[in-house]
Amino acid sequence: MRKPRIKLDGQTAVYHCIGRIVGGERLLGDPEKEQFRQMIWSHAKFCGVDVVAYCVMSNHFHLLVRIPKSVSLSDDELVKRLRRLYGHKSVAAQNVYAQFEKDGHLPKDVRASLHARMGDLSVFMKELKHRFSKWFNRRHGRFGTLWAERFKSVVVEDSIESLGTVARYIDLNPVRAGIVDDPKDYRFCSYAEAVAGSARARRGIASFHDETIWRRIGPAYRVSLFVESGVTNSSKKKALDRETILRELRGGGRLPLAAVLRVRVRYFNDGAVLGSRAFVNTVFAEFRDRFGDRRESGARPIRGVGAALSGLCVARDLRLGAIG
Repeated sequence: MRKPRIKLDGQTAVYHCIGRIVGGERLLGDPEKEQFRQMIWSHAKFCGVDVVAYCVMSNHFHLLVRIPKSVSLSDDELVKRLRRLYGHKSVAAQNVYAQFEKDGHLPKDVRASLHARMGDLSVFMKELKHRFSKWFNRRHGRFGTLWAERFKSVVVEDSIESLGTVARYIDLNPVRAGIVDDPKDYRFCSYAEAVAGSARARRGIASFHDETIWRRIGPAYRVSLFVESGVTNSSKKKALDRETILRELRGGGRLPLAAVLRVRVRYFNDGAVLGSRAFVNTVFAEFRDRFGDRRESGARPIRGVGAALSGLCVARDLRLGAIG
């Protein structure tokens, strides 16, 4: 039996979420990726979720989202969010709006139902995947499940180092896949959207920087993606390829972080909790029953990457296929 996912209730928390297409099929072309990208933003706004980073690939997606501490919303705000999400053509949304206009408040059951959809990771992801599945099946004349399994999630410490590392890993997905050499050229990731001028994407990246002004944040983030990696930000130099990076890591080479992020690091998908040693141990203590009885502490080092990720720990010690 699958154990319940780790969710930090009653406080603001960040999660790296991953969803995969059934059978690993590459069903998402550019129109589908664009539709899913738009749905991410519209549903996040409805649920009051902050999108920190994202990337939509042909057979899976990554989302780094901040779930706020639960707040009580007014009936007026709930109705506004409902109408923005479903539009003026939705009969159900218009019926709720008409009732609100007539009575000046929402019925208790309607309010409870809407409020339960706010600021909850599981509800946000379930509804996002379900809405896209309906759109996709309608568009392609198919039926049945689109997603392979329930989504994966890793609790990420809301710190500059942890969020910055995971965000870069997410934005570099199309580079790892060999689709582009530069993530700014892949328009279905948060970095490309930010470079294109999107205020909402820039706010996500700004949320793990000390700065708030994009003309300072943008170059700094780009440096962390390229220059510091030794991978290169110059067209005159060839980036390190996957096999070279893996060979260096196996041989004990000390590669910088952004070079390591160009290979698959399973800890970001399956590590359960990611952050500083103190953060991981705190979450481990709260969810002690989710781990083996013999465990004495929660924090585990990220193995196989040398010193590049020495400042971060995870809650699951992955021994097989962790780096590839």
